[in-house]
Amino acid sequence: MGRILRVLEGRFGRLVLADLAAAEQFEASAVPTIILQQGLEEVVFLNPGEAHAPATAARLLAFHASGEWLRAGFPALFEEARPFPLPREPISPRIQQLAEALAVDVLNDRFLSTERIEFMLQELMLSIVETYLARRASPLWRGSRFEDTRIRRALALLRAHPNKDLNMDHVASQVGLSRSRFYDLFQLCTGFSPRAYLDMLCVETAISRLSSGRGKIGEVAAELGFSAQSNFTRFFLNQVGVPPSEYRRATTDVGTRPDKPQR
Repeated sequence: MGRILRVLEGRFGRLVLADLAAAEQFEASAVPTIILQQGLEEVVFLNPGEAHAPATAARLLAFHASGEWLRAGFPALFEEARPFPLPREPISPRIQQLAEALAVDVLNDRFLSTERIEFMLQELMLSIVETYLARRASPLWRGSRFEDTRIRRALALLRAHPNKDLNMDHVASQVGLSRSRFYDLFQLCTGFSPRAYLDMLCVETAISRLSSGRGKIGEVAAELGFSAQSNFTRFFLNQVGVPPSEYRRATTDVGTRPDKPQR
């Protein structure tokens, strides 16, 4: 199965970063699998037992999602043996951003926490359900912990402008909840407090910017609402374990040096 660069496992299932030769097959095995292929403007969906073979040599990120993990979040959708109706869909900007951040974080796995990988995979699945599967006739959110439309609206507001200055009382008011009820429901639905979720979104955005070389560190800090670059540096260090300048250097190094295959 090509050259395996990284493998991460957890209650979410299995996440694999691999380089495949042209026409080399990647199989879903017994669980639903989502493939995010570098340079491909589509998301590939594999039901159990299906396979994907890229037309040209490619690096891909394959998420073999645990059935139990999927059903816990989206029981109405993933109680079926073959949950994906189409084999591929055009990639959305949000999923493209998540794919880039995931690939960078997986390559820099010595800085990657279990909490952050689970957050990004949860965000990936929410985006996939909202973007591609909402057209299905079944009650989309029935039995899901994300069933409350007010919390889903709050998540959309946080994603639209990940900024440390975002006022959570204002977000609660916008979705029609008191502050205390908003915090309780948000934690129940997502597993994170609203502030922790916003912090994760800020880290994800910072990783995307730092790894792509788009903008100086001070510009990234300003975009995320930090009044000074030093404040952003402390925040990033606390969240990731290294300063943003070191993370950017590590991203450059790991992207250019040859990796030993992992088996």
